[in-house]
Amino acid sequence: MSAPLAKDNALGEFLRDRRAKLDAAALGFPLVRRRTPGLRREEVAQRANVSATWYTWLEQGRGGAPSADVLDRIARALMLTDVEREHLFLLGLGRPPEVRYQAVGDVTPRLQRVLDAFDLSPAIVRTATWDVIAWNRAAAAVLTDYGELMAADRNILRLIFSHSRVRERQLDWESVARFVVASFRADVARAGASKEIESFVAELSNQSAEFDAMWRNHDVSNHGGGTKIFRRADGGLLTMEYSAFTVDGRPDLSMIVYNPATPEDAASIRALLAVSPD
Repeated sequence: MSAPLAKDNALGEFLRDRRAKLDAAALGFPLVRRRTPGLRREEVAQRANVSATWYTWLEQGRGGAPSADVLDRIARALMLTDVEREHLFLLGLGRPPEVRYQAVGDVTPRLQRVLDAFDLSPAIVRTATWDVIAWNRAAAAVLTDYGELMAADRNILRLIFSHSRVRERQLDWESVARFVVASFRADVARAGASKEIESFVAELSNQSAEFDAMWRNHDVSNHGGGTKIFRRADGGLLTMEYSAFTVDGRPDLSMIVYNPATPEDAASIRALLAVSPD
């Protein structure tokens, strides 16, 4: 008979529950003489390349604190989802795991419908490396028509530093640019994407001396929310309040929603939408 789990052993209970939900046959283990569902402890240990005795002790709450590397191997052995892997680290080490950056191609239809529900509020979804991967009609009319750009050009930093029209729309371009660079630096570090953006940073530094100087300042900032003022094509001003939200279950994605600050600003957006293509 196996030893009972230690009292209040949340880690052991979670591990036991996860292995009980795996299909032993699908993972290549024989079904003969198997009295309980899922994998045996020694099978999990084999898949994780750890000692069966040590893994048994871990489930029983007497194996000591595991290392992050071992928890990662156990997470793969148990085929945990990202949220389950995070929960495993919180139980085992009292902290979430190091971020594993994953490139993103698009958003779900459900999230796109959320964007489209904002009639007069420009809204976009951007990645941790500030690539815009989804937008609504108001964003195309007020911010940038991302649909007219190649996918590689739908990057907010690239637009700020390389597109004259976007630059001209900013009331105080230098302050905006510094804020964007500082927020971008913080986001890529938080997402564990610093290595992935090295070539992009080098390219933009070669193209723009202003970006190169700002990047070398090593400033960091939180995007959060605030007020943004644009120059309209007719020379007037458009004031919008913006808020940034992390997409639940996708910490690598942020949704930014711009709301017109006054009824006059809402009327300006409505006029832009009236003349923009569907």
